[in-house]
Amino acid sequence: MTAPSVASWRKRAACQGIDPETFYPVSDEDAEEAKAICAVCPVRQACLEHALAHREREGVWGGATERERRRILRQRRKSA
Repeated sequence: MTAPSVASWRKRAACQGIDPETFYPVSDEDAEEAKAICAVCPVRQACLEHALAHREREGVWGGATERERRRILRQRRKSA
């Protein structure tokens, strides 16, 4: 993904203007607020794909926690 395309989806993200701490919960159980915001986000899939491609280690991206993203990557490797 090129830099301009990353910038374009980020500008449309539902998380714009929300405290970034919301998306870096202490535990997966505390991620519900962030996931609720992601659930209505028009660029959720682009955000998730960005996190998967760049191996984002922390936070909620595209509605998925770090643990959930690791699971997605494992499933994709198995089905490839």
